[in-house]
This record gives sequence, C-alpha cells and structure tokens, in this order.
Amino acid sequence: MLPAVIVGLMLLSLTSGENPAVQVILNNKGLQYGKHVGAGWIQDILASVTLPDISGKHSIGIFGSVGYTLTGVTITQCDFPEPSVEFYQNATGFKTSVSGLSVALTGGWMTRYGLIHDKGTFNLALFNVDVTSVVELGNDTNGRLSVSSVGCDAQVGDVDIQIQGGQRWFIQKVVDHYKGQITGEIRSSICPHLEESIAMLEQHLQAMNVSFDVNQVVTLDLPLTGLPVVDASSLNLGLKGEFYSIKTPTEPPFGAKPFTVPKQPGYMLSVGLSEFTLNSASYGYYSAGVFQALINDSMIPRFSPLHLNTSLMGPYVPQLPKMFPGLLMSLQVYAREVPLFSFLPGAVYLDLQGTVKAFAIQPNGTQTPLFKLNVDSLLSGKVWIADGKLKGSMALNNLTVTLASSEVGTFKTDAIQHFLLMGSSFLMPKVNQMLGKGVSLPRMKHAELVNTVLEVDKGFIAVSSDAQVLKTD
Repeated sequence: MLPAVIVGLMLLSLTSGENPAVQVILNNKGLQYGKHVGAGWIQDILASVTLPDISGKHSIGIFGSVGYTLTGVTITQCDFPEPSVEFYQNATGFKTSVSGLSVALTGGWMTRYGLIHDKGTFNLALFNVDVTSVVELGNDTNGRLSVSSVGCDAQVGDVDIQIQGGQRWFIQKVVDHYKGQITGEIRSSICPHLEESIAMLEQHLQAMNVSFDVNQVVTLDLPLTGLPVVDASSLNLGLKGEFYSIKTPTEPPFGAKPFTVPKQPGYMLSVGLSEFTLNSASYGYYSAGVFQALINDSMIPRFSPLHLNTSLMGPYVPQLPKMFPGLLMSLQVYAREVPLFSFLPGAVYLDLQGTVKAFAIQPNGTQTPLFKLNVDSLLSGKVWIADGKLKGSMALNNLTVTLASSEVGTFKTDAIQHFLLMGSSFLMPKVNQMLGKGVSLPRMKHAELVNTVLEVDKGFIAVSSDAQVLKTD
C-alpha cells in the first residue's frame, strides 16, 4: 500500500554510527497525502488488472475430485475505501488498514472430472474484505533503505460466485457446497500476494544507487547513516551527504556535526542540509585542484583601468616599471586553504583564503616570478525561496591583501586592496542581480514541491515543503 510513499522519500529522493549531514523528514501530513494519492493510483490500477489463472482441485467425497481452472480473471468493479495509514513505532515503519473493500470479478472456468471436461464463465464478488499490514523499515550494510513485511491479517466477509455456461447446475452446486472453503482460500491468498509486492519493492530499493557522480570532478555519497527513526508523527532518514573528489577520494579534515531539524507538522516534508555537505564539496573541488586559474592580460576587460603590464603597475608596485619595463604579466590565482561555509541564523558565510602569484612574461616567453600576495575575504549572503525559485544575495564583509613574498623588494599593498574593493563594489550589484533572478527548485519525475520555505539556522539549512503529484506525467 505504501510503495509510492517509500519510493518518494528515496527519490528526494541514501556507514553507520556517523552524524548525518542530510536529514529527510516525512511528516504525518505528507503520509496522509501519499495515502490519498496511493489509494487513487491503486483504484486506477485495479480497473485494468488481469489476474493470473487459478487452478486447483476439490474433493466430492466418494466421487473423487473435480479439477478446476479460473482463467482470464479481470476486475469489473472495485469499491476501494481510502485506507488508514499511520507511523508505527513498534516496528519502525507503517501500519496500514483497509476496511470494507469489495471487488467484483469476471472470467472463464474450466473443469475436469475424469474424462469429462466442461467450461463456461463466472461472476465473483468479494464483500467486506479487511486487510491490515505492518511494514518495517531498516537499512542494509551498504546504507540502502530496506523494507519488509512483519505482519499481515486478512478477513473476507462473504463471497458470491455465479456460474454461467456448461453444466452450470452441477458446478454451481459444488461451488455452493464448498463456498466456505473457497472463501478461506481467497482469504489465505491475500497476505502472500501483499508480501510478494513488498518483496518486489525491496528489490527495487536494493538496486538503487547511494552514490552519484555530480560531474567529472566530484561524487555525492548518500547512504543512510543509521536506522530510520519513527515516532507517532514523523519518519526521519539520516543520510551521509558527503562529496568526494573522484580522483582523490579522501576524507576532509573536519566532520559532520549533529543537528536537529525543527519539526514542521504543517508541511508534508522537511529536509535539513548541514554546512558539512557544502564544505565537503568545497574540499572535493579543492583536492581536485579546481580552485586555481591562470589570468593573462587578454582576459582583462578593455575598459579596466588596470592591465597586466609592468609599466602600468607603477601606482601599485613602484619599482616594477623600472626593473621590468614594458612586459606583459600573468597571474596565478589559487585557494591556499579550503573555502569554508558557515551557517548562522539568517545568514550564510564563506571564508576565502586565496593567493595571487605575479609573473613577468619575458620576450622569449619565459616567466619571471615577481611577488606573491595573500588575498583573504569574508563573504556573507542570504538565501530564500520565492516564486518556486531559490534566490539569494551576497555582500563582501571584509577583504585584506598582504605581501607574502617578493622578488622585487617590499611594497605596500594598500593601493591594490583599495583597487580590489572598488572592483567588488562594481561587481557585487551584477552578482546580486543574477542571484535575485534565482534558479528553479528541482522537481522529481512525478511530483513537484509547493509552498516551500527555507530557514538558515546555526550549522544547517532547513527546507520545509508540501508536494504535489503531477498527474500529467
């Protein structure tokens, strides 16, 4: 009954004992919505189901036994009441109950009694079928979500079978005589079929990936970090949420810290994202050598007041035009430490510690080292969700430039720092204009997020949202 709910969680869609960096919480509101959608989905499915052939034998005392086959069995009508679904703490899972289910079926029958063969059609109706199922959630050794049936009970109130064609008077008498036995066989077959469906869902879950290559540089690891946590109103899945460099997959020199996502029962689901996840991505890119660039003068806009030419660098490095007049320059820019994010209530901070190495390009193409600057900055930003998009803004809180080493003698860095601050004041409005446009929230194949809100807390970002199934998909 709950495949749609469980798979939906996995699509948000996963080693043990470590703090999760990502938490996915399904609230009771989401469970009840999933139940409602699932009930309608099952109702539609049942309308087009053809059941497999059913064969068996019934003893008729001293006369031996009659073999029978029911074939081409289809559902012609189904009164499928909306089930009751609840979080079930005793089994760390779900308890589902369906009461008062009625189904009408039709098909063909064939009998074999010695050399006598007969056939015809039948109409079968099941009345007041009650089914209760308990599903337990867990995790396997690879961190995948697991699901298993730990309890099932089925009751059939009544069965009515009407036979047409052939020697129906004889077959009808046999059916009427063994009606109780037939009812028992139908009742005893319900739970095995339900458990088979749950086992098929388990096979799908075990085939799901828990690591995903984001691009050619980093991969995202999303195994469960422990058993799912179920209470009376929610299900919490803790995921590792760590990025690795594909070339050098090493652990960062920091770990995920525990955090608690505030409960939001007014929303269907909540997702908590630790600052560790972003910082592990930053470490992965840093380890892969992505945070570096080589800049030459052809990359500087023509309208810039500063160009990479030793003769034009006099206002910033006075001795440079005298020692290396009229030479083009190149800059090697790289992060000397891992750029780190930190989350505080209402704001996101990014600490950047970079280095710039300057070179003079000689006429023969060789590059002569000139000086090395450390450029450290602290950026702060805000993020929010509006109009179905993730939007943001950013500000430069601090920027300092210091001379790390020099082959041309010491010089003050105040003028360079002032120039960079002026450049940032020109650049930031353009950046914020782009951030203000936002990016659309990701959507799953069959659902989209609606009524989404975002809050930044100490150490993590919490996103709470409702979901809406897209029936057109």
